[in-house]
Amino acid sequence: MSSLYPRTKELSRARKSLSDSPPSSPSPTAKSFRHDRVSRLDSGSGSGDSTTDRLLGRTSAYTRRENRLASLNKLDDEFGSRDYKKMYEDALAENEKLKSRLEDSKQELAKIRTQLERVTQEKRVLEKKVSEMEEELKALPQLAQLQSLRWRNERLLAENRAMLRVLARLSEVASMPETEDL
Repeated sequence: MSSLYPRTKELSRARKSLSDSPPSSPSPTAKSFRHDRVSRLDSGSGSGDSTTDRLLGRTSAYTRRENRLASLNKLDDEFGSRDYKKMYEDALAENEKLKSRLEDSKQELAKIRTQLERVTQEKRVLEKKVSEMEEELKALPQLAQLQSLRWRNERLLAENRAMLRVLARLSEVASMPETEDL
């Protein structure tokens, strides 16, 4: 453990000196630490294949990074060659078209609302008429009964008049002298 402690101390000193110094001029101790790391990777893991794999992995990572940067540069070139004034004018024209369509839609909505209001009023009027007719239908049996009573009353009145006529004739006959018998 004591052999590791001084090395860790040296490593932290080397890191500190690396951070203090400019990146273009690495210190000699930093070079030795890098050399130690590479030599440990070569000898410490046991097989040379893993070191090769690691180096290939780093190489492919660098290649991927370079490809990404190249594609970003290509995109920057494409954006740089675009005509921003034309794009702005196109956007304004599209905006005006959309505003016009919005106004048309608002006018159509207003028309539909007025039509809906008219239909709602008509519906209320029709509902009122329906309720009145329902009340009349409820009263219809009573009206039919009243009509029946009126017919009976008229018939009874007609019979009563007929009886009165008969009585009047009978009384006339009764008041006549019996002279005919003599």
